Amino acid sequence: MRKVAALYIMLTLAVSLAARASSNRAADVHRIEDSAEIFQEIMGTPDRAIPQDLLDSAQCIAIIPAEIKFAFFVGGNYGKGLVTCRDPKGWSAPVFLTVSGGSLGFQFGGSSTDLILVFRGRRGLQKLLGNKFKIGADVSAAAGPVGRSAAAGTDITLHAEILTYSRSRGVFAGISLTGAVVQPDNSGNIAMYGPNPSQEDILDGKVDIPADAMVLMQAVSKATRTPLAANPPPPDDHRHHQALVSCGRKDRDKV
Repeated sequence: MRKVAALYIMLTLAVSLAARASSNRAADVHRIEDSAEIFQEIMGTPDRAIPQDLLDSAQCIAIIPAEIKFAFFVGGNYGKGLVTCRDPKGWSAPVFLTVSGGSLGFQFGGSSTDLILVFRGRRGLQKLLGNKFKIGADVSAAAGPVGRSAAAGTDITLHAEILTYSRSRGVFAGISLTGAVVQPDNSGNIAMYGPNPSQEDILDGKVDIPADAMVLMQAVSKATRTPLAANPPPPDDHRHHQALVSCGRKDRDKV
């Protein structure tokens, strides 16, 4: 029994360290691209996607691509993703976050799972920006319904603060994430935005959407029928000037 407890502690520590590992801009861009692809694929099948009426009222949407789970008598999971929130102007630039947790039980195996969290209010977000929160303890959550309408969902589901979904082996459905810990990925935010912007400013639409994030933000904007809150930065004038110079040289060479 002591060996099992020791193994549990070691795996929980490993999960925590993996979730907090430093990010760089290349990793952030890869995470954004994966999230965009996942969201587009899921919303591309309306009969098995997040109901449109839930998307229309969502205050924030978080996507965690390929959350990793592993288990050998004790289990754990971790994942890195991002969240964007709605403000009066539309959807904000994304903030990076992590999801981690552990469970003790007789199990064996492993899987890679994509997660989507639909925030129905700002309370969960406020807790996230403060530090972190535990799903089911600090913020109420329920497995979200799928299909064209949320009418089939129960009263418990529709009153939950967060609706949670997963896609594993091609199957998309609601999932219980009770006990999972959600917190900001500060290293990811710094790698993308630098040390100056606060998470609150980013999610309030006060920070322009990075060009690298537009592929995801356009997918969210299209699915929710809502514009973006901030514009991407203008193209680099120096690069644009160099491109024009290069074209001019080619034209002269032809002459």
